[in-house]
Amino acid sequence: MILKTPRLRFVMWDEGDAALVQQLHSTMATTRYLPGSAPWSPEKAAERLRGWFEEQARDGTTKYKIVTQDGRFVGRAGISRFGSEQFELGYSLIEEVWGKGLATEAASALADWFFERGLASGFIAFTHPENIASQRVLRKIGMRKRAPILIDGVLDMAFEMTADMRPAKPNS
Repeated sequence: MILKTPRLRFVMWDEGDAALVQQLHSTMATTRYLPGSAPWSPEKAAERLRGWFEEQARDGTTKYKIVTQDGRFVGRAGISRFGSEQFELGYSLIEEVWGKGLATEAASALADWFFERGLASGFIAFTHPENIASQRVLRKIGMRKRAPILIDGVLDMAFEMTADMRPAKPNS
């Protein structure tokens, strides 16, 4: 297990998980704000899964499989390299769990985990300009808006977080 929250567990993918990745990104609702704006083929899902294994081996972080405490698959989230100089927070959840605060829970836990591990001094995130729900998540966890970023012909909203922007945790 990589990380645990009250409702979620972040675990590394298994070699046979391409079908889960493809299922997650099999609808227009779950892909409309992603590059390409189309459901993923089994080949694309397998390619992304291979990429996540490579990122984990190279950088010690990637997009992880997210399951509920009872083991039900609900999506993916993590922080991985974006280009050579930056890290990027990303998440995608199955439609059935939208609106329950899981994206915020996942993003917040990942931010803490990232800074506790000292992977870098900060990270970015970006969303399609129409993805208001995701922008709300990024603001809730304390990220601040920065200059937009052009990705696959779309001028995406961009956000950043540095360690000093993270709210202090109360002493236990």
